[in-house]
Formats: sequence, C-alpha cells, structure tokens
Amino acid sequence: MNDELKDLYQEIIIEHSKRPRNYRSQESARSAHGYNPLCGDQVEIFVKMNDGRVEDVSFQGSGCAISTASASVMTEALKGKTEAEAEELFGHFHDLVTSGEESDELDLGKLAVFGGVSEFPARVKCATLCWHTLKAAIAGKDQPVTTE
Repeated sequence: MNDELKDLYQEIIIEHSKRPRNYRSQESARSAHGYNPLCGDQVEIFVKMNDGRVEDVSFQGSGCAISTASASVMTEALKGKTEAEAEELFGHFHDLVTSGEESDELDLGKLAVFGGVSEFPARVKCATLCWHTLKAAIAGKDQPVTTE
C-alpha cells in the first residue's frame, strides 16, 4: 500500500474515532455487550432486525481509536443487509484484518481501511470486538462477549 493511501486510511479511522456514526442506544432493540480485557475496549451493540434485515444498528462504549472507528464504520456498512450478508461481510472483514488482503469477491468500502490492522496482531481484537458483539446481539445472547 502506498503512503498516500495509508494516510487516507488513517484519516478515515481518526475521523470515525473522533466523530463516530450511529453512536446511540436504541430502545426495543436487541443488544449485547462486548469487552476486550487486553486493552479495556467496551462496546454495546444495538440492532433492530426487520424481515431478516438490519433495519438499524448503533453502538455505545469506550475504547481505542481502532475499536471505536471499527464500530462506527460497521454500523454504516450493515444497514439494509440481511443476517447472511452481515455474516459474509464479517468473514471478509476478519480475513482482511488478519491477513491484510482484501477479498476480490466483495467490495468492503470503508471497511477496507482496517487492512493495516494485520500488521499489529494485538489490534485485531480491537477491530473485531464490535462484530463479535453484533453476532451475539442478533442471536439474542445474554452473556457478555469477550475477546479472550
């Protein structure tokens, strides 16, 4: 990745960490709480499903820039997706943050900015915490999600 692209990606992560999108709770939404004991990231994901699609998704919590930005970008990417599409998107995102390689099968949009996380294995948990928590919220699981 060239330096210009890295700078752009870094700008997007900083922007979303400072001014996260969809940062709010939702009444009558499914929710789950996630925790990363390694660095203290905490997130609560709220999701409203309608006919098997993500009608609305939001989050609250505190954490590092990667964790907050990942949750923010995730909420933007998931609206209108089916549960299966969300699961597929998470699979491609997980591959990206662990290998640094973007799938040719799916356009990740702004989620592609997290490709650099693969260079810092300890940060993968920061980037994926919100996704694991989303899965628990959709499934209606009551137990907190942890990255350990």
